[in-house]
Amino acid sequence: MPFYLTNAVKHFKWEARGKRRLHERPNTAEVLACHVWLELELQALAPRLIVAMGATAVRSLLGPGARVARERGTTTAREGGPPVLVTVHPSSILRVPDDGARREAFAAFVADLRAAARALGPRASTRR
Repeated sequence: MPFYLTNAVKHFKWEARGKRRLHERPNTAEVLACHVWLELELQALAPRLIVAMGATAVRSLLGPGARVARERGTTTAREGGPPVLVTVHPSSILRVPDDGARREAFAAFVADLRAAARALGPRASTRR
């Protein structure tokens, strides 16, 4: 399996705003409640690397002190599991209001994913 995508929290909280449903950030209790499922998925799949996209994933995998802004693009050892590469959630790029800044944010995200591919080594397939 080349990759597997999952969520750290297995439910979706939202607030109605007209016809839109705006995502609400999960609280600590919700992250902790769903953590057992995430750990079971990781145990079953035995990945060589985890790419944590966004604050919720980072908190769930690395603890409440982990911060995306501080650790972005770095690979962190994780006790009892594979290393974790930290990056932003892709939806954050869509919320960047300025076109130039959005292109920069996208390029930085792509650089993070390339760093993940490099961390996996020559077995990882990449298309350019």
